[in-house]
Amino acid sequence: MALIAYDSVDAAAFEAARHLTDDGLAAWRNAISRHLTPRPGMRLLDLGSGTGAWARAFTTWYTGIEVVAVEPSEPMRTRSVYQPVTPGDAEHIPLDDDSLDAAWMSTVIHHVPDLAAAALELRRVLRPGAPLLIRSAFAGRHEAITLFTYFPEAVRVLDTFPSLADVETAFAVAGFNIVSCEQVPQTTATSLHEAASTLRREAHTPLQLISDHDFAVGLARLHKAARTHRGPVIDALDLLVLR
Repeated sequence: MALIAYDSVDAAAFEAARHLTDDGLAAWRNAISRHLTPRPGMRLLDLGSGTGAWARAFTTWYTGIEVVAVEPSEPMRTRSVYQPVTPGDAEHIPLDDDSLDAAWMSTVIHHVPDLAAAALELRRVLRPGAPLLIRSAFAGRHEAITLFTYFPEAVRVLDTFPSLADVETAFAVAGFNIVSCEQVPQTTATSLHEAASTLRREAHTPLQLISDHDFAVGLARLHKAARTHRGPVIDALDLLVLR
């Protein structure tokens, strides 16, 4: 079972709070393009596609590619800005063997109960040599994410997520090797005031899994800091690439 069973409230919060602007996406496009060679007819899997922001971005960036969006949550599929979206999850990908040229997973890996099973399933549907790109916050790597500055209690939740070593070990069994891991900076908000005023607890797994008291205290910290903070909010998540 995933850490969060996304319902309609969660899906609405995710759509409202987690879609990056073009400025936020720019660094990701540059990083992804170092590992992906798009061509007309390429089939890219967006696994755990959520409300469709990344699927839409890929089809905007790369002319002629086909994005296959797969998402287990019905409310997420309903709210997706990209269609169609197929029901499925990392352990049950409803696609043929050797039918994909690349796969993308964004902030999904911590919702996968059995990493080894997911690795085997991805190995099955990806063509030999096809890249798997995983965007995530991994256990032990919270320092570059602003959220954890104001909600330090949520670090305990993050540290239950898979680590880079966990992913490497699980996916090695299926024949994947890590070829790259880099932190990618993104503009998450134009200011800390914007970040505070638009924060939706339901859009962030680590915030959902702390106590109401810890969330209230962290939110007060965030609003207090927002009164004097200047400049954009820059966060960095990891881009892990396997083949």
